[in-house]
Amino acid sequence: MKELIAKADVLLEALPYMRRFAGRVVVIKYGGHAMVDATLQSGFAEDVVLLKSLGLRPVVVHGGGPQIEETLSRLGIESRFVRGMRVTDEATMEIVEMVLAGQINKAIVAMIHRHGGKAIGLTGKDGRLLLAEKLDVKVKTGKKTELVDVGMVGRITRINPEILEHIDGTDFIPVIAPIATDEEGRTWNVNADAVAAEIARGLKAEKLILLTDVAGIKNADGEFQQKLVAADARRQIDAGSIAAGMVPKVECAIDALEGGVRQAHIIDGRVRHAVLLEIFTDRGVGTEVLLHAPPKNPSARQAARKKAAAAAGAARKVRS
Repeated sequence: MKELIAKADVLLEALPYMRRFAGRVVVIKYGGHAMVDATLQSGFAEDVVLLKSLGLRPVVVHGGGPQIEETLSRLGIESRFVRGMRVTDEATMEIVEMVLAGQINKAIVAMIHRHGGKAIGLTGKDGRLLLAEKLDVKVKTGKKTELVDVGMVGRITRINPEILEHIDGTDFIPVIAPIATDEEGRTWNVNADAVAAEIARGLKAEKLILLTDVAGIKNADGEFQQKLVAADARRQIDAGSIAAGMVPKVECAIDALEGGVRQAHIIDGRVRHAVLLEIFTDRGVGTEVLLHAPPKNPSARQAARKKAAAAAGAARKVRS
């Protein structure tokens, strides 16, 4: 009986969030350990199927770093990264597209179907969903800032959501591989976090959720930060306490918020059902990135506003 009551309590906690987010777009970047662990794979598929059945509109953007790395290693191609981005020559690009579009994307679609949902696999080349141009990467070396050529790595210049709009309103969950094209038809490898952020901006999503392999973002003292304001995040990037692959994640979260996305979260994908825990529980998991600091005592501020309004109303009555 205690277990049944506990389950009822969980449902009651989730109910306000179900109502709040029904009909809203939630863009989820799926990657890291959650993509290679069988239990976490099943948990993720169950999460997105449940979101869809509850009336939310999930859109999945996936990465594939470990799988790409494994394939490149097997072929004797050495990997190199700059600011968390893979340097991509023509040979590497062929492997990236083969793994992302031909292997991982179809596996995720099949996994969602196995768990009772419906999904459709896409790349940014389908319907010209993602248009890109070459990405210029700036790296600080001492006091100098230098441009580094990262090859066929692209920066999204425009999204064409027409194909997603056609899918929206159906039973299908879009699953998108981060491969883009340009006006000349060239193929570009694009950071999956950046793709997720741009799609979230384009669809005016309620939430952007980025799955990663850490519990959240820590500060220079190693302390977990449940909420992180954009200005503080930029200072931590400059100081180096936010580094490597976490840098593009944080920058993408900030870009999404500046583009109209209401909430952005970087969460621990190693936790089973992390997506559900983030959306439907009071505390969530991981770090929420904010554009601005919330009021220190919102309840006190609201009470002060009510008191001021009441006083103004009383003053008007006296004058009349």
